[in-house]
Amino acid sequence: MLLHIHPDNPQQRNIDTVIDTLRKGGVIIYPTDTIYGIGCDITKPAAIERIARIKGIDPKKAQFSFVCSDLSHISDYTKSIDTPVFRMLKKALPGPYTFIFNASKQVPKLLQTKKDTVGIRVPDNNICRMIVEQLGNPILSTSLPTDGDVEYFTDPEIMQDEFGHLVDIVIDAGHGNIASSTVVDCTSGMPDLIRQGAGEWEKIFG
Repeated sequence: MLLHIHPDNPQQRNIDTVIDTLRKGGVIIYPTDTIYGIGCDITKPAAIERIARIKGIDPKKAQFSFVCSDLSHISDYTKSIDTPVFRMLKKALPGPYTFIFNASKQVPKLLQTKKDTVGIRVPDNNICRMIVEQLGNPILSTSLPTDGDVEYFTDPEIMQDEFGHLVDIVIDAGHGNIASSTVVDCTSGMPDLIRQGAGEWEKIFG
């Protein structure tokens, strides 16, 4: 289903449709402040496994992230965060960053990797924020399975044509961006830039 949601003023009835789908174990393609992502409710193992099959990967080896609504959600799924790192998060989020932390025991077992880490996102996107806030827990975040054609990342109608038979909802909030998030590893207590993306490194560390 291609579901149109206004990016600035999301229609509550359509948000309700998405949340109902997620609670039933559905899989969605949704907008963020960077590229569109594919995700599900992190408490639904069957949905996580379904996304792994779509991408052709092992869930325990996948680089999945969580989309959280705010910093309080982050503390639920990560081990203790040092004060300087917490200040950095407040400066950077919401925004186009993925922060990698040591995972807490609240991370679902299916998503626990050998490294025991978790990637956390708080996108600057109204639709993401409403979905996560009203769902009550994070949603999974990973990139679409593409061959590098950026149109798949940006045009919801093309995503519906390519992936509509594999997912339950493709949210159409207009064309997305082509840049991924900037990835920062915080597992050592010192931020380490892993991938430069849409987020400005100098903005939070300069």
